[in-house]
Parts: sequence; structure tokens; C-alpha cells
Amino acid sequence: MPEISINTTQNVNINFNVANIGVRLGAYATDLTMKFCYILFINWAVISRLGLGKFDLDNWSVMSIYIIFYLPVTFYSLVQESLMEGQTIGKKLFSIKVVKIDGYQASFIDYLTRWVFRLVDIIGTGCLVGTVSMIASKIHQRLGDMAAGTAVITLKNDINISHTILEHISEDYQPVYAQVVRFSDNDMRIIKETYLAARKNNDYQTMSKLIQKIEQVSGIKREGSDAKFISTVIRDYNYYTGQ
Repeated sequence: MPEISINTTQNVNINFNVANIGVRLGAYATDLTMKFCYILFINWAVISRLGLGKFDLDNWSVMSIYIIFYLPVTFYSLVQESLMEGQTIGKKLFSIKVVKIDGYQASFIDYLTRWVFRLVDIIGTGCLVGTVSMIASKIHQRLGDMAAGTAVITLKNDINISHTILEHISEDYQPVYAQVVRFSDNDMRIIKETYLAARKNNDYQTMSKLIQKIEQVSGIKREGSDAKFISTVIRDYNYYTGQ
């Protein structure tokens, strides 16, 4: 499964799994079903039950009524992604979401850009352009994603202790750096994820930047090798927060 590395506002890289094309199409089909059910409901509950033919309305008035009732379908994805931080009902059910690849929170303009490009990616070509562009893109971006600088990631990850801030420490463990309590759980999660990724890829530059950030925030001065220092910081945090 492709991954993207997002540089957060804390200048730390975090890897995310990109949602595959099948999952994205499944979420789209779910959203499409939701919109279709809404249209059926409006046709039955409002248009048929009220009986617009009973009223002496001209064609423009009838068209205006249709447009008003169908606005939720038109702006379905734009409104939901804006209010639900990159998710629609379909995306939420399939545990995927839209994120900015530069590490910042996606804005309304980003969601609007994706929504406008749906005319080319999805509506105007029957999903052909969007599907082809996702296949051609290394991180499965449709044209709207490319224009907005976004990607769709999966929130379904296999979680084990290596993916959390937890560390196995012995009962007689002796901590070294008391200053680690200055970090939050989220800080430590980012530190651990970045450390594991850098160690896996032999990315010494990222490891060095991470150490500089730890020293800057906590006031700790490194002792020993890079890997040993970060590993000690993580274990010390677990020791103090677990008391």
C-alpha cells in the first residue's frame, strides 16, 4: 500500500497509508447511494405528496423549487468535508479522510477546489478521468487532489505497541531524563513514529533533526548514540507518566 510522508507543523515527518482506489470508489458509491435515497425521499414526500401540479406555477417557479430541494445533493461532499474535517458519510464508513500533503489542516478553499474538479474527475466523465488519474498517480490522487494539494489516507492501520507511545519497561528501570514530562502524549507519539521510520529507512538526517527538536523543547542534552538517546527519552516518558 502506498505511503505519503507528511511534514507536520512541528517539522516532523509522519507516514500515512494512502487509501486504495477500491476503498475510495466504495466510499463514493456509498455517498452516491445516500444522495439517491435523498432524491427519492424528496420526490415522494415533497413533490408527489404536495403535488406541485395542484399549484398554478410557471416552469421557472417549478424549476426553482427543484433546485432548492436538490441543493443538498449538489453540495453534499463540499459541506460534509468542510464540517467533518475531510470526511463524508461514505468516507467515515470506510475510515478514510482527505488531508493536506504539506502537513497543514485542509481549508475550505482546498475542499472547494476538490469539489469544483469533480465536474471533470467524476460528473462530466462518469468517473473515468478521476479513476485514470488515481491509477497514474503514485499516491492515488485525482485531478482535484493534485490541484488542492491533498491526498486521501486510510485510518485503518494495524495497531500494535510499536505504533503507540507505550514501551515495555522493567520494574527496576532507572530513568535518565526527568525533563521528558514537558512533552505531551501527542508529542511523544510523533517522536516515536518519526524515530521508528527514520531507523527503518536509515534516515540519519531526520534522526538528527528529531534530536535537535527534543533538545530544544525539553532542554535535555544528548548522551550516547542517536538511537539510544531517543529510545531512552521514550522509555523515560513512559516511566514518569505511568507512575
